[in-house]
Amino acid sequence: MARRSTRSAPDQMDLFVALAVDVPLRDVRDTMERPFFSLSKSPRGKPIEYEVGDAKVIVRAPEDVGIATIWDADILIWAASQITEAINRGLAVSPVLRAPAYQILRAIHRPTGGEDYGRLRDALRRLNATYVETTIRSKGKPTGFTWLSRWTEDPQPDGRSFFTVELPGWFFDGVVAQGGVLRIDPRYFDLTGGIERWMYRVARKHAGNQSAGWPLSMKALYQKSGSTQRPSDFARQVRAVVEANQLPEYWLTLDKQGKDEIVHMVRRSFLALDHPGYERGGDSADHPQALSTGVSG
Repeated sequence: MARRSTRSAPDQMDLFVALAVDVPLRDVRDTMERPFFSLSKSPRGKPIEYEVGDAKVIVRAPEDVGIATIWDADILIWAASQITEAINRGLAVSPVLRAPAYQILRAIHRPTGGEDYGRLRDALRRLNATYVETTIRSKGKPTGFTWLSRWTEDPQPDGRSFFTVELPGWFFDGVVAQGGVLRIDPRYFDLTGGIERWMYRVARKHAGNQSAGWPLSMKALYQKSGSTQRPSDFARQVRAVVEANQLPEYWLTLDKQGKDEIVHMVRRSFLALDHPGYERGGDSADHPQALSTGVSG
């Protein structure tokens, strides 16, 4: 992918002070559909191992810390959003970001009590401890990194705390690459279940702005999720997400194709006006895709 205009290489490690405003949310496209994070709030020590074609993902962390969760990834979404907005404004950016803890928590729809600052620290610890190895976007060559190369906390005399985080090159390159991020709905942060959060990200990546939507087999969803559940238990949870149909922007249906269950995802704005799931609008500016009706994986 081509890069958008950023700092020149010698200055890449300069500090980027986060914008003190609400910015449109962006997620890194390459992290949205594959099993880079634990979907459980319970600590996960078992490594994630995924391989389909040339795409490989291995994720591991010390058992006493656990693999970074999909809720911890909210911090990465915040960082990607800040960097993208700065680039769009013509500002210089860096993989090293600094911001008040209060600002980070508010941006990812978290409360700002004392315990919430502790949870933020725990999330930073897991992101820093989680080792990822992947061939995605590296021409088939394994690339290894942790989600945060480092983080520091700087308490202030007035009681505030500032956090500085350093993003790994693989993630930063994905943010600054042309077409490397997708805008996401802020209601994503209000989703409470790991599987429904992950399914929104899958829908945003695959179905995107295609009027025909995108179908995925239950088998493919299970493989992409990295779930430690039995396939039958995973399928039961997916069915519950489909039945509730509370994902922002996307409407889900479940169909049978032979022995396979197929989850079909379509943007709500493409539904009929009298459909109960219809929702006006939608971000149609992000990388429209060609129509497709084939079942993926």
